[in-house]
Amino acid sequence: MYDPAVRVVLVHGSGGNAESAWAPLQALSDRFELVAPNRSGYPPGPLLEYIDFEEQADELAPLLQGGAHLVGHSYGGLIALLMAGRRPASVLSLAVSEPPAFALARENPAVGRLLEQLERIKQDSREPREFAAGFLGLVGSSAELPDPLPPDAEQSIRATLAERSPLEAELPLDELAATSFPKLVVSGSHHPAFDAVCDVLEQRLGAERAVLPGAGHSIPRAPGYAALLEEFLSR
Repeated sequence: MYDPAVRVVLVHGSGGNAESAWAPLQALSDRFELVAPNRSGYPPGPLLEYIDFEEQADELAPLLQGGAHLVGHSYGGLIALLMAGRRPASVLSLAVSEPPAFALARENPAVGRLLEQLERIKQDSREPREFAAGFLGLVGSSAELPDPLPPDAEQSIRATLAERSPLEAELPLDELAATSFPKLVVSGSHHPAFDAVCDVLEQRLGAERAVLPGAGHSIPRAPGYAALLEEFLSR
């Protein structure tokens, strides 16, 4: 049954805007009010020279006013963790999938290798499509890039390149662990670096944990993700 009083704020990650990121969840709009903003710098808004997760958490946190479930994927998961820290009393539940909080597990060899590979791709890529192809291959995404890239896709990739390094994020994990709202951490079992980060988040937050293979880092497109999220939100 649809309940317009139950709001779900969806924070998209890098490489695409809200429309492309959360398309697999449209079926949930029959049950919940889905609020999926496009982060600053991503289309249809103008491109930004620099995108800061702290600033975007400040921009989006008011969407939680009055109480809402909070869902974030990838870089959006990082922002969602910061948003929840800013407005814990307004969060009904928190679900994040593979946020790149690599500083939490930087001593893990797989994390170190992934960071080196990501930096190499960023330095060696001469244009957005080349960077995107290298990045998608590295994180196990099966998405196919058109050639040439449509303007919105090119802007999304340039926005990704403009994002502040997630290594600089200081996440309020102890404060979030002390809250009573349910928490869920999801990974895709495609790369040990993301698994390591999610393992730390599970332990530090006292979160439920789920593993959904089949879509690489594109967790919202993984088989079973929509059903998992619906069940979690319904509880």
